[in-house]
Amino acid sequence: MDTLLRWMHVETVGELWWVMFGLVGQLMFTGRFLIQWIASEKARRSVVPVAFWYFSMAGGLILLSYAIYRRDPVFVLGQSIGVFIYARNLWLIHAQPGAGR
Repeated sequence: MDTLLRWMHVETVGELWWVMFGLVGQLMFTGRFLIQWIASEKARRSVVPVAFWYFSMAGGLILLSYAIYRRDPVFVLGQSIGVFIYARNLWLIHAQPGAGR
């Protein structure tokens, strides 16, 4: 276990949990591209499904939490802007007449 902690540059098991949490966020963030790719292949054109924005929001919030824990201002700024954009896109989607019906 000590070797794993050293390899991951973490000092405690608690910090290891944060790294695993951050990896889940990164996987969510990566998953959005798979969703978009599959949807585009099915439609035979480039599309951005609503699930893309939900995965973006979930991954962005998890990564923002991780960045705040790490106290990384560059990472915090980047994720904060992204989360704002994802929230705005979801707001616009759900504000459309007939959305969610």
